Amino acid sequence: MEIKDGKKRHFGKITFIVLISILSVLIIYYSIMSMLAPVRKMEEIKKEFDVKVNDKNGIDRQVVNDSSYLKLLKEKAFLQSRILLAESDSIYLTLNLEDSTANIEISGVVVHKSKMRSFKSSKMLLTGNDNAILSMLSTPFTILYANATIKKEPVMIKMAPKDTSEYKPDIMPDTSITEPVNYILEMNRGIRIYVYQEENIKFSERINQIKFDLKDRLRDTWNALKRIAVFKVPEYHPFIKIKLPRSDAKIIYRAIPKNGQIAVFS
Repeated sequence: MEIKDGKKRHFGKITFIVLISILSVLIIYYSIMSMLAPVRKMEEIKKEFDVKVNDKNGIDRQVVNDSSYLKLLKEKAFLQSRILLAESDSIYLTLNLEDSTANIEISGVVVHKSKMRSFKSSKMLLTGNDNAILSMLSTPFTILYANATIKKEPVMIKMAPKDTSEYKPDIMPDTSITEPVNYILEMNRGIRIYVYQEENIKFSERINQIKFDLKDRLRDTWNALKRIAVFKVPEYHPFIKIKLPRSDAKIIYRAIPKNGQIAVFS
């Protein structure tokens, strides 16, 4: 009896060690693949947007990498992007991370300006290969779809009165004034722009933001696991996260067209 119990304990220890080993290997594998994701994304950007420097085109690499030149190139890229947007005769958004402003513009004219309380951006967009990133930023981004806690276009369904005697004015309060405003703009080229309201006075508002952020992280994790399972590097999405006053965040979300465009100055 004691021998059988000893064998069971020994088998249990071996099983536990094997499971821990497998789990450790999976964690290491996941970590390595996740670390490769930004590298692969940067390579894709460089392949598509990097400035080709060689003896034939006469571009001096020292000049291209000069900080003063890159600063001018950054301003030029932003202006080029805004010019393209101004020609579209549509409402668009410009994000200036240098002076922390988010602006709604029409034909080059700012019609609404909002000050960012704070922002966070992928290092890739701020300190990556400057030539490739700035070349990418010289053309506007296009919104593919959005995930938000508020409706894009609030709709109220009403039954039309038979005559004037049955007409009653709307007295329903606007709940969108107090509802949490958080949204993610999925852009082309794999860029994501996160907009959060800066006010979190109520406990429910904090919880709403945490849940919203958690759902996004879970979606990314699930998509990464599916790619890793078939030995593919997960997709990496360079991001910009900004905090705006609730009213400004809502105005921007509802003013920008469904597939609107955005220019970024980083």
